[in-house]
Amino acid sequence: MITLDASSTVPPYEQVRVQIAEQVQDQRLPAGTKLPTIRRLADDLGLAPNTVARAYRELEHDGVIETRGRQGTFVSGSLDRATRLAQEAAMEYAQRVKRLRIASSDALRFVERALDIS
Repeated sequence: MITLDASSTVPPYEQVRVQIAEQVQDQRLPAGTKLPTIRRLADDLGLAPNTVARAYRELEHDGVIETRGRQGTFVSGSLDRATRLAQEAAMEYAQRVKRLRIASSDALRFVERALDIS
């Protein structure tokens, strides 16, 4: 259940985003839960579809929800944001190392050294 405070200085998309994120965090919306379509939620809340779309985009960017094409939008069962960002950074590093033709053993040694220094 999402409720909007019309007197709040917080924009409606942010109110939607925060409330969904909180409901995911405290398990009221467990992983795998299908969320309403953008249009349906916008209609239910009396908002423009673009407002809900922005909230969904930001939640997806943070890894809270995932869109599965025509199947709809679901609460993500994946990793928390920090872990996801670290994995993305690792993928970028791995791709760069491959382009530079550096041996994986050397690349791993570089990472181990960097982690020891930090």
